[in-house]
Amino acid sequence: MIRDVSVKRKHRTSLLAKFRKHWQLHVLALPVLVYLLIFSYAPMFGVVLAFERYSIAKGFFGSPWQGLENFEFMFATQNAWRITRNTVLYNIAFICVNTTLSILLALILNEMYIKRLSKAVQTLLIMPYFLSMSIVAIVVWGFIGPKGAVTSILLKILGRPASTDLYTYTPLWPFLLVLISAWKGVGYTAIVYVASISGISGEYYEAAVLDGASKLQQARYITLPHLKHIIVIMLILSMGGMFRGDMGLNYNVTQHRGELYPVIDIIDTYVYNALKVQRNTGMAAAAGLYQSVVGFVLIILSNKIVRRVDEESALY
Repeated sequence: MIRDVSVKRKHRTSLLAKFRKHWQLHVLALPVLVYLLIFSYAPMFGVVLAFERYSIAKGFFGSPWQGLENFEFMFATQNAWRITRNTVLYNIAFICVNTTLSILLALILNEMYIKRLSKAVQTLLIMPYFLSMSIVAIVVWGFIGPKGAVTSILLKILGRPASTDLYTYTPLWPFLLVLISAWKGVGYTAIVYVASISGISGEYYEAAVLDGASKLQQARYITLPHLKHIIVIMLILSMGGMFRGDMGLNYNVTQHRGELYPVIDIIDTYVYNALKVQRNTGMAAAAGLYQSVVGFVLIILSNKIVRRVDEESALY
């Protein structure tokens, strides 16, 4: 007993000593901690909405309790399979395509010897990331609208009549959504990989050149192995959003047209449309809680699987 108390005191003393030694770093981290407490942890109290039929007049504590009835909305509907399938498949496609293109783009940028040109290309590629989906919707309309810049070309490629409205042509949109997601996000993600590549020691490449290795061999045996850890971490974090779709992409860009619902309807858009009709805040909160819990579980499971395969690549 006395030994346990002494160990605890020694542990507290060591923590205080570390805090005093690095107090400047703690002060720098304080604004971020305050931000997280106010905007990330404090709103978690609103989880109670998922189990209530919320009324603004009655408030959190006066609204009638519904238990798990709000969750039944998503699973009892006949569209449950469709929206879940679309959400998961789109996220899988986004992760695979965007990760592959980001790595390839990072390798290309790293091989540019003119650094000013490399910086200019990086700036151009990262710009779409900061565009809102409303602006992206206008750009897409300008390309494939009735008088779009590439409408006639696409119609010839698809073998469709000139009178076809591409905005209601269902088979086109799964590929188009993946393309738009890549155009918007690949440049930003590539910068992360470029930063990781810049941290690789140049001695590896010098030794490879002396051994007669080509650029492809250098990328395969030096660059990619060094990027393995950051790639795995990015993939683990992506798993958290597997059941959370891109509302702006699937709703704004498609102009929420009813004809496209079989291929564009995801959990987020379905809940939003139902919320507009039923005005049930508890139902929307239940959907958000479901997505967050499933995402959290997927991150934990993914990290455990990675830890068993390669402990150094695990997130924690």
